[in-house]
Amino acid sequence: MREVILAKSAGFCFGVRRAVELAQQVAQSGQPYVMLGPVIHNDHVIADLEAQGVRCVASLEEVPPGCGVIIRSHGEGKAVYDQLAAMGCPVADATCVKVAHIHEIVKDASDRGRQVIIIGAPEHPEVKAIAGWCIGAKIFRNVAELTEFLEIWNENSQKPVTLVSQTTSTDRIWIPCREKVKKECTNAEIFDTICNATCMRQSEAQSLAERCQAMIVIGDRKSSNTTRLAELCRAHCPLVYHISRAEELDPRKVSGVASVGITAGASTPGWIIKEVKDKMSEENINAMEIEESFADMLEKSIKTLNTGDKVTGVVTGITATEVNVDLGTKHAGYIPLSELSDDPSVKPEDIVKVGDEIETYVMRVNDVEGVATLSKKRLDSVKNWDTIEAAVEEKTILEGTVTEVNKGGIVVNVKGIRVFVPASQTGKPRGADLSEMVKEQVKLRITEVNRSRRRVVGSIRSVLAEERAAKAAEVWANIEEGKHYEGTVKSLTSYGAFVDIGGVDGMVHVSELSWSRIKNPAEVVSVGDKVNVYVISFDAEKKKISLGMKDRNEDPWEKFTSTYEVGSVASVRVVKLMTFGAFAEIVPGVDGLIHISQIADHRIEKPGDELEEGQIVDVKITDIDYDRKKVSLSIRALLNDNRAAAEDDGEED
Repeated sequence: MREVILAKSAGFCFGVRRAVELAQQVAQSGQPYVMLGPVIHNDHVIADLEAQGVRCVASLEEVPPGCGVIIRSHGEGKAVYDQLAAMGCPVADATCVKVAHIHEIVKDASDRGRQVIIIGAPEHPEVKAIAGWCIGAKIFRNVAELTEFLEIWNENSQKPVTLVSQTTSTDRIWIPCREKVKKECTNAEIFDTICNATCMRQSEAQSLAERCQAMIVIGDRKSSNTTRLAELCRAHCPLVYHISRAEELDPRKVSGVASVGITAGASTPGWIIKEVKDKMSEENINAMEIEESFADMLEKSIKTLNTGDKVTGVVTGITATEVNVDLGTKHAGYIPLSELSDDPSVKPEDIVKVGDEIETYVMRVNDVEGVATLSKKRLDSVKNWDTIEAAVEEKTILEGTVTEVNKGGIVVNVKGIRVFVPASQTGKPRGADLSEMVKEQVKLRITEVNRSRRRVVGSIRSVLAEERAAKAAEVWANIEEGKHYEGTVKSLTSYGAFVDIGGVDGMVHVSELSWSRIKNPAEVVSVGDKVNVYVISFDAEKKKISLGMKDRNEDPWEKFTSTYEVGSVASVRVVKLMTFGAFAEIVPGVDGLIHISQIADHRIEKPGDELEEGQIVDVKITDIDYDRKKVSLSIRALLNDNRAAAEDDGEED
């Protein structure tokens, strides 16, 4: 009875799966697209895509005018993206996210003047693409080549070095290079960029090769990671067969072998693995039962956790540092609290409870320890990006918190995503201090999204305009004379103040701001003040509203007549100087006239010789015309009364 063991990580990795799915979506869209080089290193997959109308070209010169281009999973250099943009070609970017991350690393290093060193195969498209994002990169296959370079490189120990690796390299190659740079260079940045999935696949393959008498490695011979798998297996197993499809497998070569291990490169699709499975089944024509059927192992392999997978599990425990999740696999899943939510102040119990079903993103898989590190925050981020993108099409209003002010506008956090709002779209006047908006909760509409560049633009003003329009419609539908509103002073003019009563601006004339005589509205109100107003009149067709602020229930004349009579003495404020005299406010809303002949006890040329506006003076009320509501005042009469009183006091003495 032969034992057949399938490596858990055999087949497509996340990056390859994403690239193939993207290419298939493009093929099914019916739009003209070509692959700029094989999207993955697997001839069978490429042939299938070409059968669907997506052919492969070797250079940009072969791209038809206006045709879309699929960037392969290995990526391309910056110059290729620039040329495609100049050609006006739509781009479907299938670059593996891990490779794209290396592009960011080397570009940043190059921009800072550092020497980039890449450990990998110089002819490999992934390595060429990485080198295309920096200037003067050095590429070495192994530590021997690296050592030779460092020995002849002048001042290498002091120069800034940034070291990265091809994602499909091996620890056998990488670790000696890493240690060499650590030893020789004092100003080194080292990034271990070998893909986790590659490491796991290689580790499993070596472990399987040590246990089995024969190994079958499935994958295209141009595939770097598959070739390395075969190399690693040959170091531990006497019989290793590198095949691309089941038809290349000769069952006689494994005849009499008690145990066979099977692994597959990252570019090997499941249907090819199934072909090998069927071939192995035919070879076991006697239907000999094994402890676990190949089909079962294949099914389990499909359920194997890979970095980047979305998985659903059940919360089994919550501790001070993590949330434990049962994924239904042999891996113990856990979510670090830092990966539970974007809000660092939130308590885990507020988000999940024991027994809850939870969907998460696989960050790392450690098969040695049987542990999977998960993230709810990152999966939420993906979903939130979907929400943001949908909001553009559906014109949905979203809510967020203003987190900062930067050049040209503000940044709003919407579901953990930075949304830039230009100053012109904040709803604030030109030149306003936008820092006052920080920590403010706002509503906005998304106007632009570029997910690949993580750029989102929004508008608060458009939401405010809609809300204002809705409120205005409600105001006009229910407005009537005498109706009271609480409003906000929006602006001031020389003749009055404009007040927002809920989406509609009405005008309070300067004469309606106060019973007192005023020259400037700023004497009574300021922009931003909350005021109580009432409707004096309105014109729905012309959209004009006249408002008042004076309390109509208060009659200034009645207040005056109940307080003063002819002969009373009052302290009044001079409010206006005329050629014939001066008007003075007795109580707010009631003025009296001090005739020029009554301003002083001697002849004067003009009122300004003795009085000025705003001056407080004592006067005697000499006449009240109740019918015409006019009052005569006299300073002269009061002076005469005071003089007479003084003379009387002198005679008595």
